[in-house]
Amino acid sequence: MSETREKIISLADKLIRVNGFNAFSYKDIAQPLEMKNAAVHYHFPGKTDLGIGVINEELYRFTQQTHKWQKLPEDEQLKHFIDVFRKHCHHGNICLMGSLSPDYNTLAPDMQLKVQEMANAILQWLSACLDAGRKHKRFKFKGSAEDRALLIITNLQASLLMSRVLGNTIFSRISHQLLDDILI
Repeated sequence: MSETREKIISLADKLIRVNGFNAFSYKDIAQPLEMKNAAVHYHFPGKTDLGIGVINEELYRFTQQTHKWQKLPEDEQLKHFIDVFRKHCHHGNICLMGSLSPDYNTLAPDMQLKVQEMANAILQWLSACLDAGRKHKRFKFKGSAEDRALLIITNLQASLLMSRVLGNTIFSRISHQLLDDILI
C-alpha cells in the first residue's frame, strides 16, 4: 500500500471514529494532508471505496492481533481485546463498528456488506474465545458463547460512548464488571 493511501485511510479512520462516516468530506482529508481532493479521489474514487478501505484495514489489524493472541489463555485474549477498546477510549475515539452502526442505513450496499463482515468476524472470534475459555474453566457464564459475546461487544461499544459524556472512568468500570462477571 502506498504511503499516501495509508495516510488517507488513517485520517479517514480517525474522522469516522470521532465524528462519524457521514460527518466528513474529502476536503477534511485533503486539507490536513496538504493535497488536492483529486488526489484523495485518485486512491478512493468514491466515499464508499474509502469506507471499505478503512474497514479492510481494521479487519487486517484485527486478524493480525487475534493471530498473535491465539496461543494465550482465553482470559488473556479477552483482556487484550478489551485493551483495544481501552486505547480507543484514551484517544477519545469510539470503535469503528460503534461509529458505523448508526450510519448503517445510509451506507451504500457494498459498504453495508463490509460492515456486516467486520461485525461477524469480531463476533465469531469472541464467541470462539469465550466458548474455549468456558471449556478450559477460565470463564463461567450462562447462555451461549455467542450471546455472551454480543453482551460484551455491545457493552464495550456503549462504554466508549458513555466515556465521552461521563469521563474515561466509565470505561474502566464497565470493562472491569464485564471481566468480573465471567472470570473464574
